[in-house]
Amino acid sequence: MIPRLADTLQFQAQALTLRAERQRLLASNIANADTPGYVARDIDFAAALREAAAVAGAPGSLPAAGAPAAVAERHLRYAAPSQSNLDGNSVDMDRERASFADNSVKYEATLRFINGQLRTLLDAMKSHHQG
Repeated sequence: MIPRLADTLQFQAQALTLRAERQRLLASNIANADTPGYVARDIDFAAALREAAAVAGAPGSLPAAGAPAAVAERHLRYAAPSQSNLDGNSVDMDRERASFADNSVKYEATLRFINGQLRTLLDAMKSHHQG
């Protein structure tokens, strides 16, 4: 039970860290919407999470500090402009805002899941000691 819970929490913690990194990138894109020549960036979240989970699940491996950020860096992609701009900026504000909102909701959902798991575990430990 405990190893399975630890694996679930570790997976969710990695997802949370990758979501935070993605949010940082999306915020940077929005902040640079008027910067000539700026190329919008994002990460391939699904691929980054698969890699982070595979590395963490490898026998005898301990994830290094900052490992999810390094994984995110390997899955960094540059956005193709939806329409050409004379200044070379590839930020599409509609796309960026939608991605930012979507990522925010998923970040919050991940936090709620982690909190729920921990609350359940604490409740189980309390009831065991009280009964």
